Amino acid sequence: MPSHSHPPAIFLMGPTASGKTALACTLADQFPVELVSVDSALVYRGMDIGTAKPNPDTLARYPHALVDIRDPAQPYSAADFAADALIVMKAISARGNIPLLVGGTGLYFRALHEGLSNLPEADPDVRARLATEAKEVGWAAMHRRLAGLDPIAGERIKPGDAQRIQRALEVIELTGRPLSEQQQSTRSPFGWRVLKLALVPSDRGPLAERIAVRFDQMLADGFLDEVGRLRARGDLHPDLPAIRAVGYRQAWEHLDGSTSLPEFRDRGVFATRQLAKRQRTWLRAQLDARVFDPDRPGLAASVTAATRLFIPLSGA
Repeated sequence: MPSHSHPPAIFLMGPTASGKTALACTLADQFPVELVSVDSALVYRGMDIGTAKPNPDTLARYPHALVDIRDPAQPYSAADFAADALIVMKAISARGNIPLLVGGTGLYFRALHEGLSNLPEADPDVRARLATEAKEVGWAAMHRRLAGLDPIAGERIKPGDAQRIQRALEVIELTGRPLSEQQQSTRSPFGWRVLKLALVPSDRGPLAERIAVRFDQMLADGFLDEVGRLRARGDLHPDLPAIRAVGYRQAWEHLDGSTSLPEFRDRGVFATRQLAKRQRTWLRAQLDARVFDPDRPGLAASVTAATRLFIPLSGA
């Protein structure tokens, strides 16, 4: 746990369409903070409407680091984000300001705060051979092999979880070391003292409604034209992380002719609501976060008060 000698940082986390950007801007008006985006889609240039990217006026008044830093053809990983965010945060702290990280990509927050283990990339040949062996002997036998090689992983991974059994055996084969040992590899401690602010709606209804209204507004603003421009480039495809982003994948399928416009709209809204559900689940597991309901009156005042209490403690 960072000591009080560490500089302060704020994590403002919440599901899509929960009002994070507006709240971050409100805090930026009152505190010496600089905003850092924590969003796996906002990193991409030319993906503005479907990502609900803050508009140019907002970004001019409230600059967000790590927005528009990649072309959609370039994959961007949680490890890339963690490395980039650490550089940005050090610069903000060096200027005497407080990094305010705002977004909804839980994996990015986790990679930054807790680190990612340095596991090897997937190896298609090893995977194919393990899959062939599993067809011959069954995944239960493969699980017994894993338990012999790595008892901790064997205990944690269920005998029927083929995907994780395969990955654990693959890592052992590629590195010669147990998966469990590598997942516990030490990393340098996080260098900031963090206030976690989590926007978690207590009632799903208003959020679900906002998601539908916002998706329809995106359509009215030209979302399909935006995706059409991306398709027209000719170098993008549906397997890229950028095009797998919620809404973009469904729009791509629609422009391929596989869904009608109403079907696409319903699928896009459904996928966005599913994303919000996953985000809420992750946020509820953040036991050290201050939780606020974005639909209750006085949200900005409550979050401002919590921030004001944190900043004097930080020596900022």
